[in-house]
Amino acid sequence: MDEKEKISLKLRSMKKYMDFLSSKRNVSREELEGDYELRSAIERNFQLAIESTLDMGEILISVEGFEKPEDYKSVILILGKHAILPKDFAEEFALAAGFRNVLVHMYEEVDTGILHDFLHNRLDDFDTFAKFMVEYVRSK
Repeated sequence: MDEKEKISLKLRSMKKYMDFLSSKRNVSREELEGDYELRSAIERNFQLAIESTLDMGEILISVEGFEKPEDYKSVILILGKHAILPKDFAEEFALAAGFRNVLVHMYEEVDTGILHDFLHNRLDDFDTFAKFMVEYVRSK
């Protein structure tokens, strides 16, 4: 499987996670706090969506021979540095990598306000990221 196929597979997976999250966009903060199953499903789909973006970034970094990222945040920043993503978007979207770390390593401390903010205000960032990945794949 070449890098285009790998990225396409990750994009399809990410779309599935984002479709689920989009369907929950109107969930209130109170619902997140009161419904453990709903909150868990939203957290998990965010984790998987973010990991999909990081996987795509790591694929591109490897294929293009860019510098090795020091952490997940730098995966996104490197894509901005090399104009695969607009630099300002990369700097903003790199916050998702930090959110992923909280979801994975500090899951008992996930702030409902941050989760709610991502659900209501950050979903479009994933669409933007996907658009740039599709442009990359088409340009190769």
